[in-house]
Amino acid sequence: MRQRRVVGLVGTGHVGVAAAYALFIKGLASELILIDKDARRAEGEAMDLMHGQSLVGSMTVRAGTYADLQEAQIVIISAGVAQRPGESRLALLNRNAEVFREIIGELDRHAPGAILIVATNPVDILTYVAQELSQRPAEHIIGTGTLLDTARFRALLGQYYGVDPRSVHAYILGEHGDSEVAIWSQVAIGGQRILDRTVLGRPFDRERMQQIFEEARRAAYAIIERKGYTNTAIGVVIARLVEAILDDEKSVLPVSVRLNGEYGIRVVCLSIPCVIGLQGIEGRVLPELAPDELEGLRRSAEILQQSLRALSL
Repeated sequence: MRQRRVVGLVGTGHVGVAAAYALFIKGLASELILIDKDARRAEGEAMDLMHGQSLVGSMTVRAGTYADLQEAQIVIISAGVAQRPGESRLALLNRNAEVFREIIGELDRHAPGAILIVATNPVDILTYVAQELSQRPAEHIIGTGTLLDTARFRALLGQYYGVDPRSVHAYILGEHGDSEVAIWSQVAIGGQRILDRTVLGRPFDRERMQQIFEEARRAAYAIIERKGYTNTAIGVVIARLVEAILDDEKSVLPVSVRLNGEYGIRVVCLSIPCVIGLQGIEGRVLPELAPDELEGLRRSAEILQQSLRALSL
């Protein structure tokens, strides 16, 4: 008999709905509970998904309250104010920190054993805020971090080299935002590193590679300029994390976690490769970085720390 899997989702805006849809299509949970300040909206989204059961399989989706999350193994937090066109992720800080104070208090009261996945931007800051406000272990609070940026990066590199992006091993680490760092020294296809080499007949063109990184780094701004928000790809990212946790995969994924001296960085959350399983963050993988990459990662941490120092928790 399949184990009962309960997932909660707080915030049924654009990102929350995309995450719920991705979870539903993949059938990752036996029960999905949607929570929103606008209860009728949550009810409508739940009804809309439930009507697709006969096409994708049985999965209970319902609106609820925090009190309904007592059996939840995972709770996704996508609630918060939306990013405006041209607005940086860090500019969202003060508008979203207070939203989290209420949410974390309710989750600690009703779902203290759940793994929390933070998707609200600025995700690194709010992952840190959630850890400061919550009583649960820091390893049980995971920010989506640069998993989305890394997915974009691999997709673009796959296009350039003419291979499946799943065969591209590459990471963007640091802040999920303007100071993120491409780890070129570790990018490989089929075990062959691409830095300053010709792979599959394509040379490592530094100018073109920088363009690829910039396209990945600026993707959110480009999408927001065109459609007003981003949601579908981050929805898939959230579903991927839920899958890795519930299936106890021990997959290595770049997510936002609090650093405890790794790379000489402390008192901040940012993305490094982590082992994801049933207990949340179960290990950390520290790739060897080139000097300029290490400098960039530390600079990214300092930018985030500056924002944290301006925040009163």
